[in-house]
Amino acid sequence: MLLTGTVVADSETVLQDGAVVVSGDRIEAVGSRAELESQYADHEHQSYDVLLPGLVGGHIHSVQSLGRGIADDTELLDWLFDYILPMEASLTAEEMEVAAKLGYLEMIESGTTTCIDHLSVAHADRAFEAAGEIGIRGVLGKVLMDQRSPDGLLEDTQAALEESERLIQQYHGAYNDRIRYAVTPRFAVSCSEACLRGVRELVDKYDGVRIHTHASENQSEIETVKEDTGMRNIHWLDEVGLTGEDVVLAHCVWTDESEREVLAETGTHVTHCPSSNMKLASGIAPIWDYRDRGINVAIGNDGPPCNNTLDAFTEMRQASLLQKVDQLDPTVTPAAEIFEMATRNGAKAAGFDELGAIREGWRADIVGLDTDLTRATPLHDVLSHLVFAAHGDDVRFTMVDGNVLMEHGEVTTIDADAVREEASTMGLEMDLEDERKSAQEQKP
Repeated sequence: MLLTGTVVADSETVLQDGAVVVSGDRIEAVGSRAELESQYADHEHQSYDVLLPGLVGGHIHSVQSLGRGIADDTELLDWLFDYILPMEASLTAEEMEVAAKLGYLEMIESGTTTCIDHLSVAHADRAFEAAGEIGIRGVLGKVLMDQRSPDGLLEDTQAALEESERLIQQYHGAYNDRIRYAVTPRFAVSCSEACLRGVRELVDKYDGVRIHTHASENQSEIETVKEDTGMRNIHWLDEVGLTGEDVVLAHCVWTDESEREVLAETGTHVTHCPSSNMKLASGIAPIWDYRDRGINVAIGNDGPPCNNTLDAFTEMRQASLLQKVDQLDPTVTPAAEIFEMATRNGAKAAGFDELGAIREGWRADIVGLDTDLTRATPLHDVLSHLVFAAHGDDVRFTMVDGNVLMEHGEVTTIDADAVREEASTMGLEMDLEDERKSAQEQKP
């Protein structure tokens, strides 16, 4: 396939009248439109205003999609124990599948081609199957919770680890290595020491499996971990083996100097979720400092109940503006740096090589945008537009692994209307009263 338009190959390379040739699951050529149109005249040709590498959601909760809007204006632990855990505990296997499809659909429609997805305790296999069907690239994991958890989510430690291993063996590297596995303890508050140490032992048995968890999102969380362990959160995770180049920590809002040294020394990845942190009033993650220390920082939306969107373009804008106002410095986190976080840095966190840029021989994950918009006029700087003005609904084309998932604004791999209709019905029928009582009994 021959794709033409302004090609944003990476944060430093823009081809104003460019073209990309895709062969199989790889990018075969990148160059000028005139040259490649002549050289590949026999290829199917589609044209979009702007072509860019697929965005990477560095921390996503696809299966929370049915809870969009149910928990506004609440503090993190209230949000989690009064609303989100009860919702997850109530979901049937069918509802979990539809929730995952809804989340993946929203990402495909808005330009996210890879996600690091924090699922739930039960029915994780239904999300893996949904990801395989819709065609998104992902690092997915079943959630582990063996303490302070409500009925329906609390598991025996060994049973949780064994189920994780079964899923690794079934899905890690599935769908032509488009889907990989991350062992996913929810966070230190809801996981025992035995569980966390068991996670590290399990991950070390398999090449390419990652660890994905939350860390230091909220001050109440940190206080609870310190009461339990005598350590601050990052030090505790380091003690039990949950730092390193195969670890993705979401949030890291409240870290001290010594914790930041640990993150840098161990090569641990951090995912910044600015909209979620603002909405839950968790605080502002010091990503300017992480960057200066050489810590790899990705960008994520978190979940629909705390955002309330999976639009990665919105998240890029928030990530930059929040750091500028925090530091009272308009020069921090410029557009190019934020774009790098949302693409190449996210790919590094997810563990995919040759992803996150449009380069010859790299994986063909490509997004096409429309700029025939009042909001895009005049278009002085395309990177500035992508970070500060573009919206997810500007996306008209999404390709993953050379497969077209959406063209001319229409998703091709799934019946989007049917998913939305089914999800709407399920969401309106949710009754969380019994699960809410169980969860509130476990709240720290």
